[in-house]
Amino acid sequence: MPGVIIAVVVLGVLFLASSVRVVQQYERGVVFRLGRVRSKVREPGLTVLLPVADRMRKVNVQVITMPVPAQEGITKDNVTVRVDAVLYYRVVEPVRATVDVQNYAFAMLQVAQTSLRSIIGKSELDDLLSGREQLHRGLELMLESPALGWGVHIDRVEIKDVALPDSMKRSMARQAEADRERRARIITADGEFQAAAKLAEAAHTMSETPAAMQLRLLQTVVEVAAEKNSTLVLPFPVELLRFFENAAGRAGAAGAPQAAAAQAAAEAVAEPVAAEAGPAAVDQAPVAPALEARPDQPATLDRANLSEATGL
Repeated sequence: MPGVIIAVVVLGVLFLASSVRVVQQYERGVVFRLGRVRSKVREPGLTVLLPVADRMRKVNVQVITMPVPAQEGITKDNVTVRVDAVLYYRVVEPVRATVDVQNYAFAMLQVAQTSLRSIIGKSELDDLLSGREQLHRGLELMLESPALGWGVHIDRVEIKDVALPDSMKRSMARQAEADRERRARIITADGEFQAAAKLAEAAHTMSETPAAMQLRLLQTVVEVAAEKNSTLVLPFPVELLRFFENAAGRAGAAGAPQAAAAQAAAEAVAEPVAAEAGPAAVDQAPVAPALEARPDQPATLDRANLSEATGL
């Protein structure tokens, strides 16, 4: 009799051991009774199953972080890029995630890769680099459609990195450098414009008060003399330079008629002499020095002086 009792106790312990399961807080239990799924999901805690008849599969309902492998594609503006992303999702319907799809994790990975390649072909390079928020929403919408049928909720999708060819990186660097140089030139030109406007106002003020120019000149001399150097500042009025320029112009205008008269006289003397002596006897080369040597002589010369000058 005691042996029977011990045997019953042992069988009871084995029955409890085979029928009692513990579900963790981050898990949900999907029960299959004789191959048919039970609609009621077992919550976290201690749960009892029918021996031999029930089988339970635990499903993790935590947020799963899945890195999407880098996908290479051509953007809308014909630039070859390599983009990788990261996907955050969780199971909200354990029964559908267990029954409707064989391996929901692998299925989500494949859908994420194909959606990423599709979004690369529909986007431009600037969108991949700066407008990623719209791309994230587009990827999430593309993944949400199949995920709902599998009992999976997409929390977020983010593009992690965009790899560009080296030639494109150099082109973008040159473009950025040119843009910065353009902005620097615009800022410099704007500063020059403002400085010129202020100088024009200052000149207008000084023109109304002539003594202001003298005071500004003295202030400049004081600033230069304040430092310990050997610099000597001599103010030279611009009006004096203009006076010298006008005087030089008048002197040149007065000397021009005298030079023209001397040249005309030389030509008048050379023509009769060449007509009397003939082309073979007159050498015109010494005539010019003889005439140029006597600029103070009158325009008419007698034949003796002409023979002496020409050697005839």
